[in-house]
Amino acid sequence: MAGRQSIKGQLYNTAPKHERALLLAVESTEGTEGWTAADSLLELGRLADSAGADVVGSVSQHMGVPSRQQYVGKGKLQEVLELKARLSYDLLICDDELSARQQLALEEALDVRVIDRTALILDIFARQARTREGKLQVELAQHRYLLPRLVGRWQHLERLGGGIGTRGPGESQLETDRRLIRQRIRRLEEELEHVRQHRDVYRRRRRSEGIPLVALVGYTNAGKSTLFNMLSRAGVRVEDKLFSTLDPVTRRICLPGDVPVLVTDTVGFIHKLPHSIVAAFRTTLEEIGEADVLLHVVDISHRDAARQHATVERILGEMGLGQRPIVTALNKVDLVQGGGGGEDLAAVRERLELSRPDFVPVSAATGWNVPELMERVAATVTLVAPAPAG
Repeated sequence: MAGRQSIKGQLYNTAPKHERALLLAVESTEGTEGWTAADSLLELGRLADSAGADVVGSVSQHMGVPSRQQYVGKGKLQEVLELKARLSYDLLICDDELSARQQLALEEALDVRVIDRTALILDIFARQARTREGKLQVELAQHRYLLPRLVGRWQHLERLGGGIGTRGPGESQLETDRRLIRQRIRRLEEELEHVRQHRDVYRRRRRSEGIPLVALVGYTNAGKSTLFNMLSRAGVRVEDKLFSTLDPVTRRICLPGDVPVLVTDTVGFIHKLPHSIVAAFRTTLEEIGEADVLLHVVDISHRDAARQHATVERILGEMGLGQRPIVTALNKVDLVQGGGGGEDLAAVRERLELSRPDFVPVSAATGWNVPELMERVAATVTLVAPAPAG
């Protein structure tokens, strides 16, 4: 079995360079949102690449629900084991969040390290976090993820029974680790509460000045940061990787008609967004909740654009923002056949199954049609702009 992850320092270093990863997914009949296992595995492969792993193959199994014992069926598990000799993989990445029991069973059967989608995303977040707030939020999510999995990590000691020198040390180390992690979680929560209070002061000041807030939202790698740089000249780092932007950045700009607004670039959403990340990033996501207008950036060149659009809309609905004014930017038209807006807009809307009428095709990379987008945002902001506090 792979060695127990340390609770000191960074909890997860899941994909060092040149680690050979095999991807494993279950095509379940529950909660798929139209995503097939093949589509989800393609995205998982991009996540693995962003974390620095070399993906050597992928395997999927159609099941009603994943096996509670080892995630996949026994026959598929044997197939995955037989692939070791041919692919020489040393890391298995599962497309769903695993229980401690599932992870332990897979590690014992395959004799390789096993991680899930949540651990992989947390690893990427840990690499991308630059600010103190971002690092605190990532560490909190990591600790919350690890805590319920400690039991599974120590079961091999507890099963030894009451022999001399066996039961005591196992239980003692488990309780020590639990206590240390709980203490660290409390300290992180306290520090993030201070950050939240500081943000509240800033928000009250902003509301008193009556400056509207526009938040860029969208699926990861949809081009939010590129558009943000185009609008604000902020110089936010842009990479063709998932979650290249983690820490929110806010700048003041002037929209057409001399309408001043604050524009915030936020962390992207993703299919199967782990609940632990949503909970840990409360202070960051509150910025989206404070926005007067949401600017939803959609990558229309992506094969899964419709599902990505629907996923973001669902997450916004779960955050209670489904009725917030939204302007939709259909980005990356320069990558669509007949670029520069050459694709028929009615065909674009039908292809993406868009229900909102207020969408604008743009290319954030070239600046094509961005002025029209800003006109649309300005008109929307004018309708909902908050009045300055007295």
